[in-house]
Amino acid sequence: MNKDLQTDLPLVDNFEEIAIHRYPLIDTRAPIEYEKGSFPNSVNLPLMSNEEREKVGTTYKKKGQQEAVKLGYNLVSGEIKESRVKAWVDFIKANSDTHIFCWRGGMRSEIVQQWIYESSGIKVPKLKGGYKAFRNYLMRRSIELGKAKDIYILGGRTGSGKTIILQDIPSSIDLEGIAKHRGSAFGRYAKPQPTQISFENALAYAQIEHNSKDYKALVIEDESRNIGQRYIPHELFEIFQKGRVVIVEVPLERRVDITYDDYVLYAQKEYDEAYKSGLCEYDWYETMLHNFRRIKKRLGNERYDKFIQIFESAWRYQQNSKDPSRHKEWIEALLRDYYDPMYDYQIEKKRERIVFRGSSDEVKAYLNAFG
Repeated sequence: MNKDLQTDLPLVDNFEEIAIHRYPLIDTRAPIEYEKGSFPNSVNLPLMSNEEREKVGTTYKKKGQQEAVKLGYNLVSGEIKESRVKAWVDFIKANSDTHIFCWRGGMRSEIVQQWIYESSGIKVPKLKGGYKAFRNYLMRRSIELGKAKDIYILGGRTGSGKTIILQDIPSSIDLEGIAKHRGSAFGRYAKPQPTQISFENALAYAQIEHNSKDYKALVIEDESRNIGQRYIPHELFEIFQKGRVVIVEVPLERRVDITYDDYVLYAQKEYDEAYKSGLCEYDWYETMLHNFRRIKKRLGNERYDKFIQIFESAWRYQQNSKDPSRHKEWIEALLRDYYDPMYDYQIEKKRERIVFRGSSDEVKAYLNAFG
């Protein structure tokens, strides 16, 4: 380590405060590390690029730390150093309470911290123990808070608008919102889900923020362990599964309308915009065909062919008339013949934990009593 580096720059481990206030974070790790997962409100402004990090790592293995550090300083010098320091300083000036971190709070973040100070006089706080310490804290705290809270699970048939209800319950955490997925075979958004690590970190943030408001209970939607390609950590999922169950009861006609609004009107606009801008591989139509294929085995060939026929007919009608309303036909059939039997089977296993049933308004009133 460079002996000239100042040692009185701030070193902090105020992890709970960072999560509650969602302080901006500069992740100084290489892009390849950042892409595996990071923390909410973090931005990747690395000390070294992937290629530079690889060269330094190879030198460390072959020639030792001293030569690796020397190479690092040579690689990140001159105009490259100036541009990276400028990016750090500009971000800090635009975002108060910024903190920085690297993998273990060691050399990389120390160098960044020192260069920022030399350039601007700003003493930006560095996370003690870096990414690894903060990540470990979040995973431990997530389990602690899961055990400490009374949990109410909002259940109801597919299309009942459970996510809409959660938006009117301050003591709730929206697991699907954090996972960026609607939680069903047809629930993918056009943009990709966060990585598993980023999902877990964001969930822990949400729990810490929830705890800071001193709610009497935590309200979550009834989910399987997997939400799309992300999963709730096993120990936390087991805690959630012991919660009291509240069932919202919504007529089929209303459920069809809710599903139509979300999975057709909103989704078509979202997918088509993303497809045209190159953010996703398929448009809405191709995505829906893929989704149907994903449940073909559970549907069986005969029902699968029936659903595809209804869907294709609705799609052709929309293309000719610009009227998407006929998609309600396959939505109603899918809810009634596929999702409802699965729901009835799953809710029967939770029958002893059901504490309340009611309409949307009744359920909101019941759950808001725990706010």
